[in-house]
Amino acid sequence: MNSKILTLLGFASKARKLSYGMNEAKISLEKGKSKLIVVAENVSPKSQKEINFSSRNNHVNVITLKGVSIETLSHSVGRNCGIISVNDRGFADAISIGGYANDQ
Repeated sequence: MNSKILTLLGFASKARKLSYGMNEAKISLEKGKSKLIVVAENVSPKSQKEINFSSRNNHVNVITLKGVSIETLSHSVGRNCGIISVNDRGFADAISIGGYANDQ
């Protein structure tokens, strides 16, 4: 199922509906743009805790992709990152409601 998520993230990237990295994801959360946060499995525990806290405060779900490394996630979206904010409701719903991912 992760391959479907990675494909959707690739489409979202081409549509310019993503924010890449911790800082950009937090800015999207604060501005109310973020609809979903996607995190690679091997993101540091400190970063994971920080993005979970920010997401919880802004009522946005976080999905950790089991078995997907930062390198794999980066390759899918064409940017080096382990944390991504999905800033489009359609893409966010396709990933989370579509049953492709496990919420954390």
